[in-house]
Order: sequence, then C-alpha cells, then structure tokens
Amino acid sequence: MAMDIEKKIYLKRQLGYFWGTNFLIINIIGAGIFVSPKGVLQYSSMNVGVSLCVWVFCAVLSMTSTLCAAEIGITFPYTVAHYYFLKRCFGPFVAFLRLWTSLFTGPGVLASQALLLAEYGIQPFYPSCSAPAVPKKCLALAMLWIVGILNSRGVKELSWLQTVSMVLKMGILSFISLSGLFLLVTGRKENVRRLQNAFDAEFPEVSRLIEAIFQGYFAFSGGGSFTYVAAWPSWTHEVDALLQLQDLSLPWQLCAAVALSCGALLPCSPQGIASLFASGQGLCFAPVLGPLGELKEPSKTIPRCIFTALPLVTVVYLLANLSYLTVLSPQELLSSDAVALTWTDRVIPQLTWSVPFAISASLFSNLVTSVFETSRTSYIASRNGQLPLLCSTLNVHSSPFIAVLLDVSMGSIAIVLTNLIELINYLFFVFSIWTVLSVIGILKLRYQEPNLHRPYKVFSPFLFITAAISLSMVLIPLIKSPKMQYIYVFLFFLGGLLFYVPLIHFKLKLIWFQKLTCYLQLLFNICIPDVSDEHVAEEES
Repeated sequence: MAMDIEKKIYLKRQLGYFWGTNFLIINIIGAGIFVSPKGVLQYSSMNVGVSLCVWVFCAVLSMTSTLCAAEIGITFPYTVAHYYFLKRCFGPFVAFLRLWTSLFTGPGVLASQALLLAEYGIQPFYPSCSAPAVPKKCLALAMLWIVGILNSRGVKELSWLQTVSMVLKMGILSFISLSGLFLLVTGRKENVRRLQNAFDAEFPEVSRLIEAIFQGYFAFSGGGSFTYVAAWPSWTHEVDALLQLQDLSLPWQLCAAVALSCGALLPCSPQGIASLFASGQGLCFAPVLGPLGELKEPSKTIPRCIFTALPLVTVVYLLANLSYLTVLSPQELLSSDAVALTWTDRVIPQLTWSVPFAISASLFSNLVTSVFETSRTSYIASRNGQLPLLCSTLNVHSSPFIAVLLDVSMGSIAIVLTNLIELINYLFFVFSIWTVLSVIGILKLRYQEPNLHRPYKVFSPFLFITAAISLSMVLIPLIKSPKMQYIYVFLFFLGGLLFYVPLIHFKLKLIWFQKLTCYLQLLFNICIPDVSDEHVAEEES
C-alpha cells in the first residue's frame, strides 16, 4: 500500500474517560486479590477492623503513586520511562540500580504468580488440610518452565489470554462479593457479630502493620501500566519523516511511529521496520502499541480515570474481604492457603473443583503474559547497551531465548528459597525504595527545570503523602524490627555498585564472557538480530 508523500498521518487522540477507566481496572485487578487477604489479616494480628483499614490505606497509596507514575510517563514518553527519568534526575548510577533491581524483582513477580497458581491448582487434592510445600513448589516450577518454553517458541498472540483471564477473575470476584453481601444481609447473627466487634482483637505492632500494607499493596500493583496510555509522543519531526516513507505500508508505519515515540531503536530501512514487527521482535512493544498517545486531554482524563477506577477496585476488594470474613472466621482464613477455594467449599460445595480451575486458568494466562513482558524488558535493555549483548539474542522463533531463560531460572530460585507471603514482602520493600526516589526526582525536576513541558502535574500534597508513606515502609522494617532478610535485600540493592563501576563506568570487557557468548550461541542456536534488506528478501522468497 503506497502512501502520498505530502500526506501526514498522526495517532488520533480518540480514547476517552470510559476507555481509560476500563483499561486501568483491567490492569489493577490481577492475582493479588486471591492471596493478599490472608497476608493482610495475618500481619494485622487477626484484627478484622485493622485489616479492612489496611485495604483502604493501600488504595490511597496506590492512587497517589499511580498519579506520580502518570506524570513521569507523560513527561518522559519512553518504553522504560522510569529509567530515563532517574538517569536525568540522579545520574547513570541510580538509573543502573533501577535496572539492576528490576532484573530480580521481575523474576520475583513470576515466582509469586507461579506459587499462587500452584496453590489453587493442588489444593483441591487436599480437601481436609493444607497442601504440602514440596509438591506445591514442584508444580510451581513445572508451570513456570512450561510458560518459559511457550515463550521461547515464539508465542505471539496473547491478547485472547488476557481477555479470558479478565473475564474469569471478574466473574469469580463478582460471584464472591455479591454472594458474601447477600449472606451478610440475610446471614446468621454470629457472622454479623464478628464484623460488629471488628476492632476487639489485639492491635498489631507498627512493623507488622507495614508488612500488612506490603501484602495489600500487592493487589493494587497494576496501576503503573496506565503510563502506557498516557504517553505523549514528542519526536514529531522524526515520526513525520518515518511516516513519509513510500515503501512502507500503513500498518507498519503506525507500528514504527508508535515504537519510535517510545524511544525505541529501529532499523533505517522500511523493509527492516516491517521485518522487525512481522518476525515478532516488534512484540517487545506489545503493551504500548494500541493505546499509546491516543488518550483525549490526558491532563484532565488521567486523574478522572484514576479517581474513578481506584475507588471502584477498592469497593470490589472490600466486598470480597467482607464476603470471606462473613463465611470464614479469621482463624479459618489464616489456615487456608487458597482462600477462595475454602470459601467456595463452605458456600457452594458443588463448585469446589470449578472455581479453583477457573482461578488457575486465569493465573496461568497472567504468568504467560508476565514472562513475555519481563523477557522483553531485558531484551530492550540489551538492545540499548544497558545489559550484555547476550540478552538480545534471538532463536529461530524470533524469541529472546536467553532473556526468557534468565528470567525463568531466577524465578525458579525464588520459588525454591522463599514462600509466597515472604516473597511479596521483599518485592514491595524494594518497590517502596524506588517510589521514594521517584517522588524526590519529581520534586527535584520541578525545582531545577520549572519550564520543562509537563502535560500533567501531580497535585503537590499527593507527592508528599506518597513520599512519607513509602519512606516509612522502608525505614520502619529496618529500624523497628530489623529482620535479616530486609537487610540482605538492602545490601543486594547496593550490590549493583560492584557491577556498575567496572562494567559500565570503566567499560571493562571480559574476554571469558565474550567466549561464553559465542559458546551459548552455538549451543542454543541463537544469534544477535541483524535485520538487513538481503535477509528480508531471502525470507520473502
């Protein structure tokens, strides 16, 4: 399809408030709601009232941090916006530490999803007790490696999995919430009395309360994805030049324009761009291809969507927790590794196998998508020289095999060494550190660069609220109740310095690593992508 040189095409801002709210709700509601109720109640010392307050508190924190992420994503419209933002605010070392920790928090998220999938997949076989840890971890490892193999085989069409996952999760949550509300209104007196005396139990210590917030915040952790729809393409002259290429058909022009607006590195020729997306390598931009830069009036629409979606999600989560606590006592809830399964067994025993199967199916689709996105992050970082070149190698299926292998291997180590509740605490301890630095960076840029173009600015009190909460979530576990695990995480956080100084700052080249790269290329039949006109012509023939 040829295109007139004089004609220019732009992504139209035609997505409005309803679409943005729907997108945000879909990305927030994930696997967390099926595991966090137990963790929140456990670290709230079985105080029902405190646990419900923690859920509301997590919603406020998620709202303010999502607004901060939206300002960063709009001001710096890159695929890895936080990396560029931190590099501009604090220099390359802090930006590298962000990348360094993401290499481990990403597999940590994969491990948490695999463990949760295993819990709901194996618990129906143990109706009268908790499933043993060994078979649970073996199933989690098997699921993670199956998903890794699927991704290494070049799984490309994953949108239907997300749709199925969303339908299943929303259906199950709606069923639990509405059923619990009905039981609460028409239920027995002991169920109502349990909620009336919600604050009678022991009040938890501050350090345990912080860990309860970690657990609850896990269920709200998808809000940062909203920066994808909020991004503001700013390289108009480059996009214009790209769109004027006569030899590039319209679909590839739009894909390339979107990828370029994300700060991506693209081949120079039209055939190279088309091949990049046709071969599957362009799928590293899958999360942003559709809606990027198409939101109407982002400075007004973004806060409206966030202030609508987060309260709705909070209501759903509170209703689900009320439903659990209406049917189960706090002791029964804590003794269950699969709360939704225990609730179903008590309310509608006929669905004891159906509900865990539906939850496992939705969690499996989440795991497939998470491995896909995590491996593509490593791929993009390697293509931009931030990771070893080995991570950008592709196999015959045009999949970043080494990136997938690295993420799945590290996720397997996390599955073996930790349990689900502890893993969530470690992950969100690290996330809290980066939230604090992000807020400090926003305030620093507002002071140093007041004229920087910001299509959207967070209300300043929200910045201070987010910084205060996140800083307390970092300092209190270290000072009030210093567990060695948090100290290890903090030391690991600073351990990136050992890699940054010789390999990044001084650009040290390791001969043995170059030999290892060649050996692995031969062993796994992988190569560094080199899209050329001759290669494209050979593929077309």
